[in-house]
Amino acid sequence: MKNKKIFVFFLFLCFFLNEIVVKADSIPMQDPLKKTVYLFDIKEEISPSTWRKTQIAFAKAKDIQAEIIIIHLNTYGGLLEAADSIRTAILNLNIPIYVFIDNNAASAGALISIACDSIYMRRGANIGAATVVNQTGEKMMDKYQSYMRAIMRATAESHGKDTIINGKDTLISWHRDPAIAEAMVDENKNIEGITAAGEILTFTSSEAIKYGYAEAEIENITEILERNNIDNYQIIEYKDSFLDKIIGHLMNPILQSILIMLIVGGIYFELQSPGIGFALLTSIVAAILYFAPLYLEGLAENWELLIFAIGVLLIIVEIFVTPGFGLIGIVGIFAALFGLTMSLVDNIIFDFDLNIWEYLNPIFEKMLQVVVSMLFSIFISILLAPKILQNKAFSFLALNTTQKKEDGYLSVDNNINYMLGKIGVTATKLMPSGKVEIEKELYNCTATFGFIEKDTAVIVIRQEGGQLYVQKVK
Repeated sequence: MKNKKIFVFFLFLCFFLNEIVVKADSIPMQDPLKKTVYLFDIKEEISPSTWRKTQIAFAKAKDIQAEIIIIHLNTYGGLLEAADSIRTAILNLNIPIYVFIDNNAASAGALISIACDSIYMRRGANIGAATVVNQTGEKMMDKYQSYMRAIMRATAESHGKDTIINGKDTLISWHRDPAIAEAMVDENKNIEGITAAGEILTFTSSEAIKYGYAEAEIENITEILERNNIDNYQIIEYKDSFLDKIIGHLMNPILQSILIMLIVGGIYFELQSPGIGFALLTSIVAAILYFAPLYLEGLAENWELLIFAIGVLLIIVEIFVTPGFGLIGIVGIFAALFGLTMSLVDNIIFDFDLNIWEYLNPIFEKMLQVVVSMLFSIFISILLAPKILQNKAFSFLALNTTQKKEDGYLSVDNNINYMLGKIGVTATKLMPSGKVEIEKELYNCTATFGFIEKDTAVIVIRQEGGQLYVQKVK
């Protein structure tokens, strides 16, 4: 146990020292005579993790008083909520932001790109195809498309300029045509000479330049600066901290499912023997690794963590306090399931303008992930528990304390059945394992059905492998 405490302390110390190093490096040495260019990569699926990193990057750019921000982008898209948050941050930041589309700026990537002040593309890159789809790639209903069309149009309009004609008439000169942005979402949008009805608009680099959606075709970041006559500069690049990388990995749905399995499996193995051991520690660590990144990314709220904690507490009360398994345990299981599920769902779903199916669909999807992981964990635990506990490599999972005869314990001979039919009194609560006193001697025993309270009369009905199996005296 002492070694475990040292290991945990060392782990937290590493995280603490890492954050100190990251903060110390967050404001690097700068040459005051040079313009500071801040470079930030988005080369991943747009997610809450991307939004979190964008906030950090923009904050650091402000701290170092960067004069230009360049986003190096390559993405097929991602979550609309995260992309919209990034878009809003770009539009509200008082620092010129250029985007370099390295290959793809599809869907959510197109929205982010259009929000930037200038767009540069590598030869062969593309931008567009911003129709809202679900996780299976199917087009969402028109309510979502209408919302996306409005966001794309408004983003393009944000770069428009008002021109006064003859001192009274106003003409809006679009830097990027809003109708084109809308056509990237709506296949029914017809723009003569650009796109026909029935086609979702996607621009190649040359087409984007031709129709005013990109400034130039380039091959690297340096060319952006040369085209803007910036020759005395220093580039400071955003780098993920160790913690950011860990959070990114923990947000992977496959790893989340594994953590759910460890939470449930740890609890199952812990119930196989009394006391607190490695299995429970595994379950607790898995729960921390599951909820911590979700909380930091803004997905898991305080009330969701509280519901999960209440659920686990109710399960513990049902197991260790109340006999049998009844209403308290059932409520605990559903509360824990609900907490695990809702922590995976973005809280933006609480939009009561949506119909009931739009509201419940993301919840059902995440609940299916949680339920399947829990059932698989229980199945694997039941199937492998005997083999694991008998394997020497995993002997630390089981209780191996020596019970000496002078302390009141007796072993049971596997070859005799003289204990069958004997009556004793439980010396501890059987949950289902514990101890029974028979003829003033203590024996290990297991209840054949349910839990049995302390000081209850029991009868030995069988013995296997040195273990007595008892039931209540009727």
